[in-house]
Amino acid sequence: MEWGESELQSPVVRDDYVTDAARRRSRVAFPSPNTGSPVVPMATPARTLTTPASLFRQAVTPRVPDVSSILASGARTPRYQYTPRSTLGNLNLDDSDWTTSFYTSPASGLGNTSCFSDDGANLSSALLKEDDPGDAAAASLFPEFLTSFLKHSSSAVFELVEDYQNICKDKVDVLQSVVLRAGQNSKTAGVCWLLQQESCTWRLVASLYRDRVQLALEDDMMTDVVVPSESEKVVVEQLFQRDSIVRQSQLVVDWLESIAKDQTGDFSDKIEYYAKNVCWENTLHALKTRMKSGSAFSIPLVTELDPDAPLRQRRPLVDLDLEDDARLLKNLFTLIRAGLTEEAQRLCRRCGQAWRAATLEGWKLYHDPNMTSGSSQLQPAEGNPNRGIWKACCWRMAEEDQLNRYEKAIYAGLSGNLKPLLSVCESWEDCVWAYFRVMVDSLVEKELMSSGMAHQEVESLPREYLEANWTMEKVFEDLQASESKRVLDESKEHHHIIQKFVILGDLDGLMEEFSDWLASSKPLPFHLLRFMTHLVLFFRSLGLSLKEEVCVDVLKAYISLLIRDEQTDLVASYVGQLPVDLATAQYAVFLETITQPELRPRCLQLAVEAGLDVSAITKLVVETVLERDDTDFTHHSQTIETATTKEDQRKINVIDWLLFDPAHRAEALKQSNAIMRRFLALQKHDAAKAVFSKVPEDSMRKIYSQWTSVGQTGPLPAEDENAIREHLCIRAYLEAHEAFTDWFSHSSSAPKKPAPAPEAKFTERVANEMKEKDYQAALTTWSCRLDVLTEDVKERIYNVLLFVDGGWMVDTRQESDPNAERSHQMAALRSLCLPRLTFLLLSVLQSSSRHKEALRMADIISSDQHRLYQVFSKEELRRFLQKLRDSSLALLDQGLDPLGYELQP
Repeated sequence: MEWGESELQSPVVRDDYVTDAARRRSRVAFPSPNTGSPVVPMATPARTLTTPASLFRQAVTPRVPDVSSILASGARTPRYQYTPRSTLGNLNLDDSDWTTSFYTSPASGLGNTSCFSDDGANLSSALLKEDDPGDAAAASLFPEFLTSFLKHSSSAVFELVEDYQNICKDKVDVLQSVVLRAGQNSKTAGVCWLLQQESCTWRLVASLYRDRVQLALEDDMMTDVVVPSESEKVVVEQLFQRDSIVRQSQLVVDWLESIAKDQTGDFSDKIEYYAKNVCWENTLHALKTRMKSGSAFSIPLVTELDPDAPLRQRRPLVDLDLEDDARLLKNLFTLIRAGLTEEAQRLCRRCGQAWRAATLEGWKLYHDPNMTSGSSQLQPAEGNPNRGIWKACCWRMAEEDQLNRYEKAIYAGLSGNLKPLLSVCESWEDCVWAYFRVMVDSLVEKELMSSGMAHQEVESLPREYLEANWTMEKVFEDLQASESKRVLDESKEHHHIIQKFVILGDLDGLMEEFSDWLASSKPLPFHLLRFMTHLVLFFRSLGLSLKEEVCVDVLKAYISLLIRDEQTDLVASYVGQLPVDLATAQYAVFLETITQPELRPRCLQLAVEAGLDVSAITKLVVETVLERDDTDFTHHSQTIETATTKEDQRKINVIDWLLFDPAHRAEALKQSNAIMRRFLALQKHDAAKAVFSKVPEDSMRKIYSQWTSVGQTGPLPAEDENAIREHLCIRAYLEAHEAFTDWFSHSSSAPKKPAPAPEAKFTERVANEMKEKDYQAALTTWSCRLDVLTEDVKERIYNVLLFVDGGWMVDTRQESDPNAERSHQMAALRSLCLPRLTFLLLSVLQSSSRHKEALRMADIISSDQHRLYQVFSKEELRRFLQKLRDSSLALLDQGLDPLGYELQP
């Protein structure tokens, strides 16, 4: 019988233990050999920190308070407090509360957001109907982030960051359920990954800047004092208290381990090892079988089963045990990578390898409280008094070629041996974790050596380890030279670049990266741009020095995105974060895109709530629209198009922005005048009337009441008074033109005289006579109406030509800061409109045979009081005199003199 058959089919082994094959086929709990009762795999308890490196400062746990309390109290807040380490027996893996307040595992919320729950199933089913479920599920992040931003005060910045992180985590949970149900949709999976990275980055930002803010607050309040000590624990505690580099490097390690723990999830349910107390069971069975049969193995195996036997004898275990060991070691490294060292020890004991669990215990710093307590009662010591020997052994094991690479990596991480540790690090996060873990280990050992606490065995470690000059910058420089293509590619990802600069505290470098991204032709992902915006606002709220132009560019890019996506309710709050002048210009651009009248009051209300200068914004909107108009204030041909176009309608509607707030009525009057001036120059009277009708009738009364309400008793400012006068001038002109239009329409609709019927019979003659009477009656009515309209036209045109107090479109008061463009336009309108009205009145009078009244216009035009002749060109005066000549000839034909008087005999 071959070895494989005899060893694996032994009934003795199957009676005493559960084989690997059986365990692989079944996922149920197996009875424990000690109790006989089923042992249900336990869920991995929640954890804050459990890394060997972090336990260098197991009693140096910083209590991270809310920064709002720091800023409010002004008193020194203790950064550190003692937190007793939990024991292994209660399986509570929380070694410290270093990150309790800001590390939240996504796995902790799966109970409420699982795709298998009713709500989760309904939500994911609904999302699956979307064309792009990833974008649909994450679309609510934009308003949710703004709501959170507005909800928190400026002092509660870290509560805000925690909200950001939780919002992203909730969306990731939803997207993960969608990806599970719909498959690995590239867009949805991409959005999910981006939000996962954002959540992790917020976690890092909160972790590091809590420490940095408190450190800045305490720099001027205390001086670190190093107290000599004979305790490794106390020495390292003091190191973490005074050295922010060591402390923040450890925070980076903790952050990376928390990410790994989130990705690992409930690891206990995934490991294929169940309760037993014997390791290498297949090799043990093979050895028992050989002892019974006395036969030799076809394959050489170890003859002893102590932990060092395979290495000492240079002989292998049974293949199944080698396979199990390889899987176990990889799982152990995964747990240690996630900071779950005690969970790794528990797993070792469950697999019958308590000796391996003991090897993971030796890194603990030694501390004997009896040396300083002064108490007569003996207290237990902590840590490993022979840690130096243990560390030297771990280093040598990490260099042993015959060991599994994950086993070497485990002991490399415990001893600070970087190269074997990097050999199993595949991702960017893994490599950063390895570097920072080794850096903290090295800095701690240097501190212990300088304090005289180091063991002699530690000094036998390689010189490059003991003399390494570790810095955060050096870590990332080494990563840039990595031989792994995956690491190099991942180091170029946006969030990893942001994380690098956050770790380094290099905000100038981060702003330069932001600037390069914005200048790139490749558009940024929407959610990345949202994250960049809120990260900039977070740094601002801490009062950190940033490159203002880059911050403005980031905000402008995000605002443009919101405008493009029609996120109307979100724009104002972010515009309010810009400098005042730029905010005014940016919001004015946004308002130009709002074409729905029902949205305009909402947009202005949001601007008020955001603290924007609504008056300046609405004024700029109107001015911007008018600046695009290239109207030439000169004489136009009679063939000019006077119909109202879409662009004209846009100008008409833009005045609405100034009418929502009665306090802006004066500005509304001025801007409406400016728009109407342009329409009058183009003879677009209907458009000018539309603008005029938008101005409320009580505008002038409102302007006066607002002036007197502030305690003013004198006249209105010249600017407002001139605007009111100009409005009245335009009103007079529009009324005159409307009167002429009515007259012309009526004069063109004269009743037609019935044609007489030749040789008509009696009845036909009677009918013709009745038609003639009707015609005469209609003609009389028409003539009376025409006379009335003629008088009305004459009166209204004279109201314009003889406008009071200096003339039509002439200011009565000099403004302190006169507008040259307005003055030019008003003068041009006088030259365009007054001759036009004069010729209209002449045509009305001549058509009505009122030639004598037409000749009297010569006196009005030539009068030095009104000086209307100054607005006529030579050609217009020549035409005017020609028309007067026609009237004189008509009077002569009537037997009157050329001026319309009766001839004297």
